[in-house]
Amino acid sequence: MSSASSQAHPIQNVVTSGTFSLDGGTWQVDNNVWIVGDAAQALVIDAAHDADAIAAAVADRRVVAVVCTHAHDDHVNQAPALADRFRCPILLNPAEAPLWEMTWPDRKPDGELADGDILRAGGIELRVLLTPGHSPGSSCLYAPELGTVFSGDTLFNGGPGATGRSFSSFDTIITSIREKLLTLPGDTQVRPGHGDSTRIGAESPHLQEWIARGH
Repeated sequence: MSSASSQAHPIQNVVTSGTFSLDGGTWQVDNNVWIVGDAAQALVIDAAHDADAIAAAVADRRVVAVVCTHAHDDHVNQAPALADRFRCPILLNPAEAPLWEMTWPDRKPDGELADGDILRAGGIELRVLLTPGHSPGSSCLYAPELGTVFSGDTLFNGGPGATGRSFSSFDTIITSIREKLLTLPGDTQVRPGHGDSTRIGAESPHLQEWIARGH
């Protein structure tokens, strides 16, 4: 099941539905797939669940890369299919290798994401922000000219991403959010891997609350 909603160009959101499995459990989830670019080129951020729905939203654009904010299976389960379909690379931080290999043991990403890297699609620049905590190599993508950060599962409307599973750390995610995300302009739109968008300025006052509650 999937639905597509066109937001203000040059950002599109495709919501796809499927499962997330880790540590012996499986959960039903809805994922935000973000497509960023112009009429000719696009980046796909987090290829989740439904390759056909994502490809339909891309249409006839050239896909520069499939970018994975992290390697939990619900964010990468369609990455190879889309990379093959569009003849483009899969990009992922190398610290995600243990999680990636749980889903794709016989295929490796094509390129690495590192803190400070600049990705480009259709004249739009996205800067990679390494934000470990939810997972070891979780990354966000900041597009200053769009006033937007694509936060993966690092920061949501209401707090940090989950850190109760393997390869995660609450203290680390708090440090990442404090140093890499809450330092962005307050009106920056936060577009996460699940759920509703928010703004940096709406979340930053709650940092101490998150620390006190421990999640």
